[in-house]
Amino acid sequence: MKDTNKKTIAVAGIGYVGMSVATLLSKYNKVVLVDTIEDKVNKINKRKSTIKDEWIEKYFLTEKLDLSATTNAEQAYADAEYIVIATPTDYDPQRNYFDTSTIESVIDIVKAVNPGGIIVIKSTIPIGYTNLIKKKKKFENILFFPEFLREGKALYDNLYPSRIIAGVDFSNKHLVDKAHTFSELLREAAIKKDVKVLFSNTTEAEAVKLFSNTYLAMRVAFFNEIDMYAESNGLNAKQIIEGIGLDSRVGDHYNNPSFGYGGYCLPKDSKQAVASFGDVPNDLIKAIVNSNQTRKAYIAERVLEKADYSNNRDVIIGIYRMIMKAGSDNFRDSAVKGVIDILFARGVRILVYEPTLSESVCEEYEVENNLKEFIAKCAIIIANRSDENIEKIGSKLYTRDIYSTN
Repeated sequence: MKDTNKKTIAVAGIGYVGMSVATLLSKYNKVVLVDTIEDKVNKINKRKSTIKDEWIEKYFLTEKLDLSATTNAEQAYADAEYIVIATPTDYDPQRNYFDTSTIESVIDIVKAVNPGGIIVIKSTIPIGYTNLIKKKKKFENILFFPEFLREGKALYDNLYPSRIIAGVDFSNKHLVDKAHTFSELLREAAIKKDVKVLFSNTTEAEAVKLFSNTYLAMRVAFFNEIDMYAESNGLNAKQIIEGIGLDSRVGDHYNNPSFGYGGYCLPKDSKQAVASFGDVPNDLIKAIVNSNQTRKAYIAERVLEKADYSNNRDVIIGIYRMIMKAGSDNFRDSAVKGVIDILFARGVRILVYEPTLSESVCEEYEVENNLKEFIAKCAIIIANRSDENIEKIGSKLYTRDIYSTN
């Protein structure tokens, strides 16, 4: 892209979404990341990633990026043509709704300091939210561009996107033009060529995001239930799952059994999907959420059975890694955390091996950073995802990771 087309862009939020989109766009544009945490800001300005992502780390070392970070939101937003909102929107179970307060805070500041700026929401939001917030804030310059990223590969998924979805009010020509421009900024910064771009109404774009993640949660839940059937009946889960995957309509991907789906997106998005249906009849969507809880309870019972807990209440059950998945540094809503909570409620003594932790996750859990000591102390070790460190410990290991154990 030529320098004459260079845009000034502010990105609110230094998480997976904010970090990846800012890194992507800063190759050809001036980008300022905004966050309230000074440590994160300082890391960015020293070219250190705030998240575990090898592509971001690579770009920081090899690419010339016009990227900086600040805690001064007013100044960053005032100078920007586009303000990308990538702040967290956790699901509030009391309200059955995403917590969108951080988004609204950004909108308030932009409206005050830069009423001509274009807000691009990339945080996950409830269906219908963009239109509602426009009316509530009396501010029209809002687009919705959902993100489709994986933890640990966030920048890669921006460089090789499956698609770009642009949610815009088609009756507003100015916004349509701005949506086209922003989609081009994303597309031209990508390595993948001929990226498909779909322009839709904002509410439909919100539905695409929510139901895409709900489908992925359903796929995880489906193969987990196949695995439960196989294990309960002494069958080889890997052979069954690989046979199913040979049908091209199913495919041999996203099919490795786990302790459940977890992470930033799938748990909260599937719950929001259920809430979005309201009075609309549905069985499948609700079952996706319920199946995840069933899976965690099933895993916990199998672990207790394997440890012979009913006859030995002093047994120590080891948890190998708290991370959501391999290559992640996220503990939040990890599937294994749900299993731990069930075991802990039963009074089980738990020992966690997590080399990234310097102290206990919480007061109830013991943490052991020495792998040899950890293996020696535990009667059984459970791992959502296995690796070379524990694959040779034999019957002491319990995992449903079929591609590392069979």
